Amino acid sequence: MAKRKDLDPSTSSRALVGEELKHARERNGLSQTALGAILFVSGSYVGQMEAGIRRIRPEFGPQLDDALGTGDFFTRTTKSMAKSKYPDHFAEAVEAEAEATEIREYSPTLIPGLLQTEAYAKAVFRAYNPLASDASIEEDVALRLERAQILDNPTTPVLWVILDEAVLRRPVGGPAVMAENLFHVAKLAQEHRIILQILPFSVGAHPSMEGSLKLMAFEDAPPLSFAEAPGMGRLLDDPAKVNQHAMLFSLLSASALSPQDSLALIESVAEDYAHEEQH
Repeated sequence: MAKRKDLDPSTSSRALVGEELKHARERNGLSQTALGAILFVSGSYVGQMEAGIRRIRPEFGPQLDDALGTGDFFTRTTKSMAKSKYPDHFAEAVEAEAEATEIREYSPTLIPGLLQTEAYAKAVFRAYNPLASDASIEEDVALRLERAQILDNPTTPVLWVILDEAVLRRPVGGPAVMAENLFHVAKLAQEHRIILQILPFSVGAHPSMEGSLKLMAFEDAPPLSFAEAPGMGRLLDDPAKVNQHAMLFSLLSASALSPQDSLALIESVAEDYAHEEQH
């Protein structure tokens, strides 16, 4: 079960509400598993809410108030907390990402959002939604760059990224955009801010051919896995599923190039794009 360290005045409202949930649950003599049964979620899910990693969904508010005798506290607060700058399917993942101490990600098709440059992100969003206004695209790009600010911390989170070679070879936005973004990723690896591996085409079949992987670990709560598809996504807290995804990531890492060879490859491909742009 999740444990939470003492909160300081700067703690986010989500974490403060999570602390209130923990106090109310313990006051009523309920375990996380017992409260989860009332909400039809796992005990780990309750632990994530108490730790402020997952928001308490609005539909849980009335159930919590009934079960914990808290009047309409959770009904009111969950409604106000439901607003997010991000799409509903992605909001929880972004919030969890910001709290993670370690993120492990395998990307088969594009440079992950945390590593994207402005020009690359703009090309991706325009491809997603060719009919969107320029203002809408600019807003999406700004949010993506805002997410990447978690890398401003020199040590946390630990970010371990495995990129399929296809990510390097698909010229998103054209040669200049690709060169810029690949050099950016290489710089982060050179500065030891990220662990970078490339899964080469020569590997052939591999354990995650069906899609991407994203695993997040936390200091005081169970780990999560994020499953994503176009226009939808889901945080997974089932220990068996999270462990399965962790095993897949380990197998991918074992098949991928070493960090040193990966850096050499990404720099070489970036140089090729830069040369192509010049000529």
